[in-house]
Amino acid sequence: MDRRDFIQRASLGALALSFPSISAISGFSKESAMGIVVHSYGFRWNSKVDSKTYQGFANALDMLDHCNKIGAGGIQVVVNKWTPDFAKKVRTRKDKLGMYVEGSVGAPKNESDLARFEQDVKSAKEAGMQVLRSVVSSGRRYETYHSVQAFQDLKKNALASMQLAEPILSKYKMKFGLENHKDWRADEQAAMLKQIGSEWIGATIDFGNSISLLEDPFEVVQTLAPYAFSTHIKDMAVEEYEDGFLLSEVPLGKGILDLGKMVEVCKKHNPAITFNLEMITRDPLKIPCLKEEYWETFDEMKAKDLARTLRMVRQHKTTLPRVAQLSPEGKLEAEENNILASLNYSKSNLRLT
Repeated sequence: MDRRDFIQRASLGALALSFPSISAISGFSKESAMGIVVHSYGFRWNSKVDSKTYQGFANALDMLDHCNKIGAGGIQVVVNKWTPDFAKKVRTRKDKLGMYVEGSVGAPKNESDLARFEQDVKSAKEAGMQVLRSVVSSGRRYETYHSVQAFQDLKKNALASMQLAEPILSKYKMKFGLENHKDWRADEQAAMLKQIGSEWIGATIDFGNSISLLEDPFEVVQTLAPYAFSTHIKDMAVEEYEDGFLLSEVPLGKGILDLGKMVEVCKKHNPAITFNLEMITRDPLKIPCLKEEYWETFDEMKAKDLARTLRMVRQHKTTLPRVAQLSPEGKLEAEENNILASLNYSKSNLRLT
């Protein structure tokens, strides 16, 4: 950590502890401020660590309260078997704080799963949500699927899932954004969304995930922005390793993405789009694009995509942060510092205030 980082994070930490709500600061508006995805708090969510400084979040209410104090505009949180009473509490709390809430729900697997899906959508509506985020795969493409046919089956099942979900989403007037979750390349996802042709089913654009599929992140945003309801905004850094490259989320402004351009493209297509920080504090992910197994699901892939990606890795090579060696308290601290630094960058550089 350099001197500027230290001063910046120390100041942010002091601010978070000194003010009951940063919304009281003159000129701050929650309406367009960046939100926070629950996965940004992977260590703190349901934490069992006995920490006085970084107390765990037991539910969405705890996360709302904390994110309000540090100046976030809203949260994106998992909705799963919420009771009507709890959904009402979430709505009351978010309205009192002047924040937004988005839900993360599981897409319906089949007809027998529709009752569960409708209950989660109904709970989200009762909690005052307008947008949901979901995925339609069971893991990273290069780790979970091992043939072209396996991925074609995924695409078929995903389309069927969305066709089952659409009437329920229409009934509750709920926007449903599918994330590019290291599974679909952008053109594949856009083709499916176009085939579905529903005003209620679109995209949640993850700014960095598709680097793992050798895509240009700016081109991904350009392709999916016409369908986007929401985003996972993040910055990424890369490091070489023998089988390809390593990929990590890093605090906004510390990575290789042109965040300003990506934000503007999203706003151009949807002025009401939300920007939700997904700053996952973890060890780097391995992208084994030089191993034969990586290519098992791709029937078409241009050599220039691999060449461009490896060239980018070499141009921006660095040593990525690791956290596995930290104590439980140290992991909580690193996680909070990364989020605070990203919030500060979003306000000062991206004008998400």
